[in-house]
Amino acid sequence: MSQWSQVQQLEIKFLEQVDQFYDDNFPMEIRHLLAQWIEGQDWEAASNNEAMATILLQNLLIQVDDQLDRVSQEKNLLLIHNLKRIRKLLQGKYHGNPMHIAVIISNCLREERRILAAASMPVQGPLEKSLQNSVVSERQRNVEHKVSAIKNSAQLTDQDVKYLEDLQEEFDFRYKTIQSLEQSDKNSALIKQEMLALQAMLNTLDYKRKEVLSKIGRVIHEIDMLMSNMLTEELLDWKRRQQIACIGGPLHGGLDQLQNCFTLLAESLFQVRRQLEKLDELLTRLTYDGDPIPVQRPQLLEKVNFLLYNLFRNSFVVERQPCMPTHPQRPMVLKTLIQFTVKLRLLIKLPELNYQIRVKATIDKNVSTVSNRRFVLCGTHVKAMNMDESANGSLSVEFRHLQPKEMKSSAGSKGNEGPHMVTEELHSISFETQVCLYGLTINLETSSLPVVMISNVSQLPNAWASIIWYNLSTNDPQNLSFFNNPPAATLSQLLEVLSWQFSSYVGRGLNSEQLNMLAEKLMGQQVSYNDYQLSWAKFCKEHLPGKSFAFWVWLEAILDLIKKHILPLWIDGYIMGFVSKEKERILLKDKTPGTFLLRFSESNLGGITFTWVDQLENGDVTFHSVEPYNKGRLSALPFADILRDYKVIMADNVPENPLKYLYPDIPKDKAFGKHYSSQPNEVSKPSDGGGKGYVPSVFIPVSKILNDSTDPPSPSDLLPMSPSVYAVLREHLSPTVIETALSSPYSTD
Repeated sequence: MSQWSQVQQLEIKFLEQVDQFYDDNFPMEIRHLLAQWIEGQDWEAASNNEAMATILLQNLLIQVDDQLDRVSQEKNLLLIHNLKRIRKLLQGKYHGNPMHIAVIISNCLREERRILAAASMPVQGPLEKSLQNSVVSERQRNVEHKVSAIKNSAQLTDQDVKYLEDLQEEFDFRYKTIQSLEQSDKNSALIKQEMLALQAMLNTLDYKRKEVLSKIGRVIHEIDMLMSNMLTEELLDWKRRQQIACIGGPLHGGLDQLQNCFTLLAESLFQVRRQLEKLDELLTRLTYDGDPIPVQRPQLLEKVNFLLYNLFRNSFVVERQPCMPTHPQRPMVLKTLIQFTVKLRLLIKLPELNYQIRVKATIDKNVSTVSNRRFVLCGTHVKAMNMDESANGSLSVEFRHLQPKEMKSSAGSKGNEGPHMVTEELHSISFETQVCLYGLTINLETSSLPVVMISNVSQLPNAWASIIWYNLSTNDPQNLSFFNNPPAATLSQLLEVLSWQFSSYVGRGLNSEQLNMLAEKLMGQQVSYNDYQLSWAKFCKEHLPGKSFAFWVWLEAILDLIKKHILPLWIDGYIMGFVSKEKERILLKDKTPGTFLLRFSESNLGGITFTWVDQLENGDVTFHSVEPYNKGRLSALPFADILRDYKVIMADNVPENPLKYLYPDIPKDKAFGKHYSSQPNEVSKPSDGGGKGYVPSVFIPVSKILNDSTDPPSPSDLLPMSPSVYAVLREHLSPTVIETALSSPYSTD
C-alpha cells in the first residue's frame, strides 16, 4: 500500500494536520494523482543536487502533462482547468530554483510519515497532550467570536457617526438660516418656535455625541482586554507550538487564524481612529459649553494609537525558523558560509503595506552572548515584505540567501576557549523594520529562536542536542545564557521528544517498549520514570556506564544508520531495535529454532545485529548474535540481502542459513522479500559480467560457530565469491577445508 493510501485512511484529526502543509507550493491534487510516482523518487537527494532536481522537475511536469491528456479524454473540465493552472504555477515558481520544490516535496513526504507514525502510537505523550488541550481550543473559538463581535460594533458605530454628522448638518443649515434673517423677523412667534426646536436638536446632538464617544470607548476597551488576555495567550501558545514542531513535534497550525484576528482588530482600530477624526471635524464646525468631544477625544485617540503600536509589534513574527536547506530536520543549527532560509510574517495583512515594509536581518544585535565568536550575515539581508510570494497571500518575506560568516577576533580567541563548547553557544538572528501608515510610524523588531553556529558538519549532532534541550526546557525565546546552568528535563517528556526524532527523521516513532529500554539505559532500572528528572550532562556529555560515548552520541549514530542504510526496514516496523540482551533472550527462548530479531548494538556506535535462537541435541536452548554490521559493511551489501544470504558453518555441517522467522513468527522472506535487491543465487554467464569474460562476484555473509566455546571470536568477513563458485566449493570441498578458509564472529554485544 502506498504511503498516500495510508494517509487517506487516517482519522479526521490527522487528516487536518496533513491538510495544513499542502498549498500552492505543492498542491494536494498533484500529490494525489501522482502518488506512486512521487514516492518512487529521491526528493531528499535532489534537494541538495541542482542537476538532479532539474531533471525531477522536468519529469514532474511531464507526469502532469500525461495526467492532462488522460483527463482531457475523460472530458473532466474542472480537473483540466486545475491541472493547467497547477502546471503553469509549478513551472513559473520553480523553473529558476528546482531544488526548492525538491525540498518542499521531501518535507511533505517526511511529515506524512511522521503523522502516520503518530497515528499508530496508542497514547499521546505529555507534551502533545498539552498542545491539544481542549481549553486552548475553546479559547481559540472565543477569540474569533470576540474579534467578530468587535468588528460588528465598530461598523455599527460608523452608522452612529454618520447619523450624528447628518443631524449636525441639518442643525447647521437651520441655524444659519435663522441667522441670515433680519432682526425684525427673528422676533416672530414662528422663529421663536424654530429656536426652541433648534435647542432640542442641540440637546439631541449633545446626547448623540456622548453616546458615540461611549460606544467608541467600549470598542477600545474590548480590544484592549482581548489583546491583553486571550490574544496574547494565543500568540504565546502558537510560539510554543512552533518550538515543539521545530524539534520534531506535531505540526503547528493556527497562524492563519491569528492573522485573521490581528487583521480584523487592526481594521477595527483604524476604523475607530477615522471615527475620532470625523468627530474632530464635527467639533471644528460646532462646539458649545459642555461639549464632550474636546474632553474625551484626545484620551481615546491616544489609547487607539497605543493599541495599534502594540498590535503591530506583536504581529511581526518568525513564521519559519532559520534552517539550512541541506538539513531540513535540523532547524536552528547553522554552519558558517552555508546558506540558510528564514521566513517572517506580519500578521496584519493590509493591501496598503504590500512592498512597503523593508526588513533587515542582523545577528547578535545588542545581545550579550556567552560566546567569544562574532558573526556577520553575508548575502541579501534586506528584503521587502509582499503578498505575492506566499501561497496563502500573507504579508511575508523569506530570506533564502543568508550566510553566517565568523569574524576574525583581534585577540585570536576561539569559541571553544570560552566557558562553553561551541555547540552550547547560543546566538540570535534579529529582524527590524518600520511601518509608516495613516500618519503613524511604528518600529518593529523580532528575533529567531536561539541558533547554534557550527563550522564543521561533525558538530551537528551535539548542536542539535542543544537545540532539543533548549526548546524542550524553556519557552523563553532569547535566553542565550541558557547553558550557563541548563535545567533538568522531565524524563517522560524527553522520551516523547526522542520518539519524535525517529518519526520526523526516519519516518517511524518509538513504541512504549522501545522507550522503556531507552529510559533504562539513561537511568537504570526504576519503578517509574514519570517524574524522573534528567540532567543535560547525563543526556549529552557523560559517558554511558562502561562505554566511551554519551547517550546522545549513541542514539544519533543509530538515527544516521537507519536513515542511510536500513530505512525501508525501519519504516515497515521489522526492526525491534531497542531491546536489551536480557530481554532479547526472554523473547526468543520459547520460540521456534531459527526465530530471530534485529536490534541495535549497545557497545558499537551505529551498529545493528541479529540474534537467533537454536536448540542443541540435548534440548537446551542457545542463542547466537552476529557481530554488529556498521555503515561501512552495509554500504557494500544491503541489510535485507545479508539476512537472505547469511550462512553459518557449524562443526561438520553444510553451511546453511539459520534465520527462518522474524520475531514473533513471520517467515523471513515474507517480511523482507520486497527489499531484496536481486534473486538469491543468481548466476550470470561469463559474457554478462562485462569485458574480458569475468564471472561477476558477489558478497556472501558467512559465519562459523566454533565447537570450543573458549575460542575467541574473530572478525567476520564478507567474502567476494560468486554463487556458482560457492556452490562448486560446497560440492567438492569438505566442511573441514572450508572452515580453514572462513572465519565467523559472534559478538558479546
